[in-house]
Amino acid sequence: MNIMMLLEMAKDACGDRTAFYDAASGQSISYSGLFKAAEAKAQLLKESGASRCVVLDVANLTIPVALFSSSWAGIPYVPINYRLTNQEIDALLERVKPAVLVTDSDRAAVFNGRKDLVVHDRTSFQATKPQQENEESWSFEPDDIASLLFTSGTTGTPKAAIMRQKHLVSYILQTIEFMSAEEDEATLVSVPPYHIAGIASVISSVYACRKVVQLANFTPEEWLRIAREQNVTTAFVVPTMLTRIVDSLEGAKTANLPMLQSLSYGGGKMGHPTIARAMELFPETEFTNAYGLTETSSTISVLGPEEHRSASSSGDPAVQKRLASAGLPVPGVEITVRDSSGDDVGSDVHGEIYVRGEQISGEYEGRDSVVDADGWFPTKDAGYIDSAGYLFLEGRSDDVIVRGGENLSPGEIEDVLLEHHAIHDAAAIGVPSEEWGEAVVAVVQLNHDQTVSTEELQALVKSQLRSSRVPEKIEFWDELPYNETGKLLRRVIREEFGKR
Repeated sequence: MNIMMLLEMAKDACGDRTAFYDAASGQSISYSGLFKAAEAKAQLLKESGASRCVVLDVANLTIPVALFSSSWAGIPYVPINYRLTNQEIDALLERVKPAVLVTDSDRAAVFNGRKDLVVHDRTSFQATKPQQENEESWSFEPDDIASLLFTSGTTGTPKAAIMRQKHLVSYILQTIEFMSAEEDEATLVSVPPYHIAGIASVISSVYACRKVVQLANFTPEEWLRIAREQNVTTAFVVPTMLTRIVDSLEGAKTANLPMLQSLSYGGGKMGHPTIARAMELFPETEFTNAYGLTETSSTISVLGPEEHRSASSSGDPAVQKRLASAGLPVPGVEITVRDSSGDDVGSDVHGEIYVRGEQISGEYEGRDSVVDADGWFPTKDAGYIDSAGYLFLEGRSDDVIVRGGENLSPGEIEDVLLEHHAIHDAAAIGVPSEEWGEAVVAVVQLNHDQTVSTEELQALVKSQLRSSRVPEKIEFWDELPYNETGKLLRRVIREEFGKR
């Protein structure tokens, strides 16, 4: 198993099709061209003596070339977050040397001359030609490491999650149909290339033979412009991106994107009001919510188009609620929820989400695997599964608020707050309390030109949940903190309250 065999299949079946188009430069590469480029760069990587191929750059044509050439050369592909500080980047580079580093021209000048680091800017990397016909094929060993992905490191030193060839290939074969895209189809990718969704979008699009339009720097206005200009038929965004797109269309009846057949979103919790409004603005578009993690090779559960429609049109509150769910497990994946003792819980009972399947890694470089003897991986995400099997996410398991010995889910408090017409976004956290251990507080962002009192919001929560869930304090912020992949940064909110 090797992702190179997926590219080879695409090259043989649809070699003349455009594989990737860089919206910033206007340059493109075909599937045949991508295969030849991977061949040339694989030779470069082998001759360098490097044990890693590191990419520190925004989305551009170098990204897919580096990913596939690494697999051909048999060394891990390591994308690094270009938004990190110089000190953080230096620390990560020290962990992956000896390496070939591909980056932009400005950074290449900074890193040139460092020991155990062969530096290329994207131009010199792309210009490399094969010295001779590459008669050496890639390895088909399923346990070969395809990629190392560094976690965000928000609570400590970033971990390097190991993605083996078998994990990525299993994910693609279970979820994507080969050559399923028509020649005129195009997908718009605006998620960062160092995120698992960025890697998954490259491989899945290649296997489907779909053109990928790369958008390096997201703004809602540019996203809409490129989608119209390139006749984009499918796209993936994180919840914060979709929220900004919806906000930018305030007052509009539609988004005027009739070509957009499908829109997938994931990477964080999506509020019910936002997705409901998005479905109004994109009436011809089918929506899919995808939930996954780095350690699971991307998507493990999906709320598909039909589930979106049935939840949106249902008169049953329990069915309506599923519009904010993460849906059902994808083929080949099992999901369960466990309590703090590690026992499976029943439907509608809150706990930690566990997942099992061929695409699951659960490994980190230099650490033991966290997958148990039966193959179950603890996601550290909190949530529950309803009676029909739909998965609901409630943030990280360590975000649970412990008030007077009772475990409270911040997600259920936030869901109630978001029902109020004045609330655009909401977050609930626990803060130290001498009386209760932790007290519930909330931060909300109001919709434009809306007002609401703390007392009204507290009464709303009390009317639907137990009194222990009512926030003792509610603050009104201009916006809530998120990272670039749509994760709510509760740590930042706690730090702000700690200053009080």
